[in-house]
Amino acid sequence: MTRVSILLLLAVMASGMWLVRVQYDARRINTEWHRANVQARQLEVDRQRLLVEKRAQATPLRVERLARDKLRMQTPTPATTLYVTADGTALNPTAGGKP
Repeated sequence: MTRVSILLLLAVMASGMWLVRVQYDARRINTEWHRANVQARQLEVDRQRLLVEKRAQATPLRVERLARDKLRMQTPTPATTLYVTADGTALNPTAGGKP
């Protein structure tokens, strides 16, 4: 009978150790899942903020102002336009289209 008792005691201790290990793993996984959710929410907030910044940076008025101020670009006028034919010769727009 003592052998059976010792065997049962070892089985109870082993199952207790297994239960402790399973609970520890469950808590660890739950903590990792919670951290991943927090990080996902933070990344979504950052993504939304960056999309708003992108829209603000790409407004037509801002692009035109940057092109004019920083790149020194100008609106094309007939005086600054050069027309070229398919063979590569330039046409004079002020002379009625004659080379």
